Amino acid sequence: MKKVLYIVLGLVFGVIMYKSEAASWFRIYEMFRFESFHMYGIIGTALVFGIIFIQLIKRFNIKTFDGEPIVIEDKEKSIARYLIGGIIFGLGWALAGACPGPIFVLVGAGFVPIIIVLISAVLGTFVYGLLKDKLPH
Repeated sequence: MKKVLYIVLGLVFGVIMYKSEAASWFRIYEMFRFESFHMYGIIGTALVFGIIFIQLIKRFNIKTFDGEPIVIEDKEKSIARYLIGGIIFGLGWALAGACPGPIFVLVGAGFVPIIIVLISAVLGTFVYGLLKDKLPH
């Protein structure tokens, strides 16, 4: 039953992403050219809700559906890791026209060429998994 809930939530999220044009290459292009506030508004709203939900999880010790505690570990603070990671992520986003979430939305919407981006993202994640012990974290 939980898997059905996850599928339904994923479908709702995908429809919202598609209808809000968060998966639109043109909206992403406008954002990177600083021509429109649309995407910044969506990202800012997600950021605010994320902060609120994380604080609720921490303050009320909210558990998973399986009853396990949700543990959010603190990360090592380092400017270099965020700059390098942000630059790589931003370049990939600008080149592909989609960040990881909308890739699946675009595949579901029938944009066949985005499958190349999806395969590349999965391959990149696999390569990272192979190299992560050798990379500075």
